[in-house]
Amino acid sequence: MKIAIHHTEGDFFSKHWIDYCGEQKLTYILVNAYSSNIIEELEGIDIFLWHHSNYDYRDALFAKQLLYSLNKKGIRVFPNFNTNWHFDDKVGQKYLLEAIEAPLIPSYVFYRKSEALKWINETSFPKVFKLRGGSGSSNVKLIRTKSEAKKIINKAFGRGFGQFDRFTHLRYRIENFRSGKEGFSAVIKGFIRLFIASEYSNNTSREKGYVYFQDFIPNNDSDIRVIVIKNRAFAIKRMVRKNDFRASGSGNIIYSKDNINLDCIKIAFEVNKKIGSQSTAFDFVFDNNGLPKIVEISYGFVPGAYHKCEGYWDDKMNWYGKQFNPSKWMIENLIEDFELSKLYSTNLV
Repeated sequence: MKIAIHHTEGDFFSKHWIDYCGEQKLTYILVNAYSSNIIEELEGIDIFLWHHSNYDYRDALFAKQLLYSLNKKGIRVFPNFNTNWHFDDKVGQKYLLEAIEAPLIPSYVFYRKSEALKWINETSFPKVFKLRGGSGSSNVKLIRTKSEAKKIINKAFGRGFGQFDRFTHLRYRIENFRSGKEGFSAVIKGFIRLFIASEYSNNTSREKGYVYFQDFIPNNDSDIRVIVIKNRAFAIKRMVRKNDFRASGSGNIIYSKDNINLDCIKIAFEVNKKIGSQSTAFDFVFDNNGLPKIVEISYGFVPGAYHKCEGYWDDKMNWYGKQFNPSKWMIENLIEDFELSKLYSTNLV
């Protein structure tokens, strides 16, 4: 068995994959997924892992296409098609979750300005406006009135939106400085970004030609983030930012399992099984009847945010109160699937 890993500095998944291969004495090579000859370079490889990101414009250009192509070549990949085709695509997630009848917050997408304007005259407010992409609550705004919605729609079908919100980025930097999470240098960097665009901003197109809203569910002071990796799940409770409605990216985390609604865990297992994903992070809030509703999903997450979790559940809802490494589960599961398929092929012969 030969394993290839794309590794970049600061990529916490790949660091743990490399450590796992070393611990288990497995043969692996490091490759550059951006190489024009990557298909040729992966000749003879059985397993390929790449934690592609929504923060790198290059990844958005071709990561999903490359991984799917490698899978068709017979290479087992992480993340595979079922895991990542909807990554950083909230509109795609809407269709997927509705199709499998998952408890998604009611969501609306329009591709014609006239239809969107007609809808805002018939619906109630507030609503939550989102772009297709973005994480950590970026590109997410609370629209309180019909007039605000109209401005959003006019912009969506006009000039469009940059995928990096410079003013919101600066505001978060200031909030983090005031709360002691970042130094003053972070504020300076945020201020500079108002005038000097990042490489990501310079190389991504503006979002336009559609508009996407979700119902706003009030009275949630937090959300529940559940991550399912095959038959294991772990979770945290994230408190919303001060004077805000968004919890993602707040950094204010509660790790006690007593604060986790078990219905969220059960739903996450059920939905993940329907999706057939290797790894899914679910964000839940609760409706007026106290029922969990999915806000959005993602295959990726920042492992460091979960090191303090008290343990994890299996898919039979048994609890294991011990430390764990979810990044290593990913490569473990991939290797197990490869070995099982090899054994099955041998038995057929």
